Amino acid sequence: MLKELQLALSVVLLLACGFLFQLSPRSGCLFCLSALKSQEGPEALLSHGRGIVFLETSERMEPTPLVSCAVESAARIYPEHPVAFFLKGLHNATQPLSDSTHPALSLLSSMSNVFLFPLDMRSLLKDTPLLPWYTRVNISVQRNWLHVSSDACRLAAIWKYGGIYMDTDVISISPIPEENFLAAQASRYSSNGVFGFLPHHPFLWGCMENFVEHYNSAIWGHQGPALMTRMLRVWCKLGDFQELSDLKCLNLSFLHPQRFYPIPYPQWRQYYQVWDTEPSFNHSYALHLWNYMNRERKTVVRGSNTLVEHLFRKYCPRTYQDVVRGPEGSVTKAVGTGSS
Repeated sequence: MLKELQLALSVVLLLACGFLFQLSPRSGCLFCLSALKSQEGPEALLSHGRGIVFLETSERMEPTPLVSCAVESAARIYPEHPVAFFLKGLHNATQPLSDSTHPALSLLSSMSNVFLFPLDMRSLLKDTPLLPWYTRVNISVQRNWLHVSSDACRLAAIWKYGGIYMDTDVISISPIPEENFLAAQASRYSSNGVFGFLPHHPFLWGCMENFVEHYNSAIWGHQGPALMTRMLRVWCKLGDFQELSDLKCLNLSFLHPQRFYPIPYPQWRQYYQVWDTEPSFNHSYALHLWNYMNRERKTVVRGSNTLVEHLFRKYCPRTYQDVVRGPEGSVTKAVGTGSS
């Protein structure tokens, strides 16, 4: 009798959440997001096209502080949106995560709007032009496979579910107001580190077809930013940016480099330097920290007074408090960095 009552209450709760979600598609329902923690699969969670998507295509199961900060900052900036983190090394959505062996993942999974999912490429690529390519590609001889597989998965995920994709080295600092957008890395050159679309947008379908038709894993970025750039040139006839204005074409926005790349990749070390006057980033929605360029393995260090430390303290305080290490390699609880 007790089990039947619990089941009935669960059904009523989910129906109520669905009703409220339909009433408020823009504001969302944080209580309903929490209720969905027990559901398997991303379809129910992301089907409204309002999610934030992150991917980990390696087997790594303990995110670096930067990855943890990227996910936490998105969860804080978009508190009423589901933040989905797909990990190849996660075998099922209910896999136990101990604080001692997975402190960052445990921290992220404790956030009410963060959801961890296994990354199953075959399932994710199903019903897209990418599945036939994936079933015949010989992974063992592919160059840049981690990047190529990530490029494929992000296209399929956003085409299927809609929402915003972000690389795991992107720190969110303010909400992105656009629905269908690409992020300019430079004038007339798109990145694929951040982009957003409504579900089943034809631009992304065209990107997936082009991905397969012109596949070349030997060229880094050929299926990534170069793909987005060549498809943008087919889709739109865009000129150069004028001052800080974004560009529009049909139902697609091409966002100014200042929105995500105020510090361009040749100057990526500036994030790990001490600034006399900290930049405001008033014209940015998020900051891409160019981790691919970081061959020196620079990281945030507690007490370093670097720009990246200030960003962690402000936009991912729980990661800063519980994951970031000091110069001696230990995690110390800093005064004034309470969790939220």
